[in-house]
Amino acid sequence: MKTMIDSHIHLDHYRDEEIQEIISSSPSIQSIISVSYDLESAKRNLLLSEKFSKVQPAFGYHPEQQLPNEKELAKLITWIESHKDNMVAIGEVGLPYYLRMETADPSFPLQGYIELLETFTILTKKWAKPIVLHAVYDDAPIVCDLLEKHSIEKAHFHWFKGDSKTVERLIKNGYFISFTPDIVYEDEIQEIAKVFPIDQVMVETDGPWPFDGPFQGLVTHPQMMNETVGMISKLKRLPKQEVYRQLLANTQSFYSL
Repeated sequence: MKTMIDSHIHLDHYRDEEIQEIISSSPSIQSIISVSYDLESAKRNLLLSEKFSKVQPAFGYHPEQQLPNEKELAKLITWIESHKDNMVAIGEVGLPYYLRMETADPSFPLQGYIELLETFTILTKKWAKPIVLHAVYDDAPIVCDLLEKHSIEKAHFHWFKGDSKTVERLIKNGYFISFTPDIVYEDEIQEIAKVFPIDQVMVETDGPWPFDGPFQGLVTHPQMMNETVGMISKLKRLPKQEVYRQLLANTQSFYSL
């Protein structure tokens, strides 16, 4: 059995023919958690979930972009609330680490992004949904503070990167992380995988984000997760079949699939 769940993909960012190919050529992919970037992205993910039974949508506002104004945010939250029964989680939400590094502007409105994330965190608690997080390096402790403040238990840090102290905090709090295909060639990610408990791990593609190494030049596809599982098996010194079973069970349980 090599059944897998792609725990984090932007399926709505693929072309229609690519989406059809991903769905039709992936019998071993049980489900696809398609996270949203903004309102239009959420609407398309909802449509995709209605068309393809494998697609499980999450609705949110990706932090690596300009903050929404009050009207835009109100419209998004109203829409999400009216469709919350159709989503498996709130996401993708978090803090804009890469945008902040690119702008290198001392007046960057980080506090505004923290307030936006807290809004989604409160909704996560109110609606009893998991939260899918974009929170890496220095931003991860800030996000942990918010999650702890609101007693959030089901938190998924996708493609996590951070120091050992934050890794220990995530583990202690029972939060989950997911690994992309870059685990095959990135030492930094492999080191995290070595210490993170296998029962708090999932796999993802974050497609259509492209990868290097053996995936150079290829369209990101859920089948690439087979290589991810192989590397996790090697790092954990566990039978590959056992890793497949554990990761599947983790994701099914976390997202109530």
